[in-house]
Amino acid sequence: MLKVKNLSFAYREKPVLKNLSFNIEKGENVSIIGASGCGKSTLLQSIYGLHHVDGKIFWDEEQLLGPNFNIVPGEDFMKYLTQDFDLMPPLSVAENVGKYLSNAFPRKKQQRVNELLQLVEMKELARVKARLLSGGQQQRVALARALAKSPEVLLLDEPFSHIDHFRKNKLRRNLFTHLKKAGITVLVATHDSTDALSFADKTIAMKNGKIIQIGEPKELYNNPKSAYVASLFGEVNELPASLFFKELPARKRVVLYPHEIQITNSGNFQARVKRSFFKGNHFLLEVEREGEKILLESTRDILPNKMVHLSFKDELLEKRLR
Repeated sequence: MLKVKNLSFAYREKPVLKNLSFNIEKGENVSIIGASGCGKSTLLQSIYGLHHVDGKIFWDEEQLLGPNFNIVPGEDFMKYLTQDFDLMPPLSVAENVGKYLSNAFPRKKQQRVNELLQLVEMKELARVKARLLSGGQQQRVALARALAKSPEVLLLDEPFSHIDHFRKNKLRRNLFTHLKKAGITVLVATHDSTDALSFADKTIAMKNGKIIQIGEPKELYNNPKSAYVASLFGEVNELPASLFFKELPARKRVVLYPHEIQITNSGNFQARVKRSFFKGNHFLLEVEREGEKILLESTRDILPNKMVHLSFKDELLEKRLR
């Protein structure tokens, strides 16, 4: 188990991490989400041992110490994939992946390199120099290299940020399936809601250096503690409760995702369409009621200035009341 207890860190007296505590079981995939600058990358760096922190970090009951205690920062059983990839430009793709593998058994080494290049779909570029690769290709090579010696803990900082969308989804499925089968504990700092929802066993939401919600992805998505947490998964409405319940004060707010608002044929709750955005299999409508803009999903396009009737589930409104 990875244990983080009362972890804090500051850059020149500017707090970046503020008293973080959480546990991660072996083999779990944990996503860390939050706005830019919330401390996601610094948290990964601290766990790896690149910062001297206040608080304690344990792996299997053994305390991990930072650079003040280790001549070479970092832990041997961990791999940390940074956003700059850190490849060797003059070396080929295959040489970069196998750089830290033993040469004592060349056939075994080649087999491992081929396996990983197949995983990240880079086998056809095995002999190409790293300096000739695109950013997305370099990122895939860096992923393969991080897995070469099969770490116990893998720390990934925005691991798919440079990879083309059409290739990203398949790579993500293959990679996380491989990691789960191998029993590797994974922490992923990400802006991508797919990383946080589809593959994570646990999600940590951060803001301003603090953990503001932690739990299973479904729990965070269905019961966000705030509009900020909900917004980390996509578009969100934060509306005055008085818009739905006249007896409630305006300071009370209701958080709803666009798909949770339905268009009906009749009803008392009316709004005027302002804009429509084509999203492929649906339209995202921006409507207005009593000066409040509301985003909702529709299966059909609706022209501006048209009036529509909206419906909401009362139990959902009550659950999302803040």
